[in-house]
Amino acid sequence: MPRKRSGISQTRSLLYGLARFLGDVQAISKGSRAVAKRVARRAAGRTTARALRKLFK
Repeated sequence: MPRKRSGISQTRSLLYGLARFLGDVQAISKGSRAVAKRVARRAAGRTTARALRKLFK
């Protein structure tokens, strides 16, 4: 059975999600180059995280 998340954990998760959404909105308002950079950085971050997860597993 999965552990129940604490209220602080849920709040922090919500705030991080909101910050990511607001960053997306800000990038859209700056233009397509900003959006492209943001998408590329997210993809690079995911790839790096996967590689590190495999390395330290």
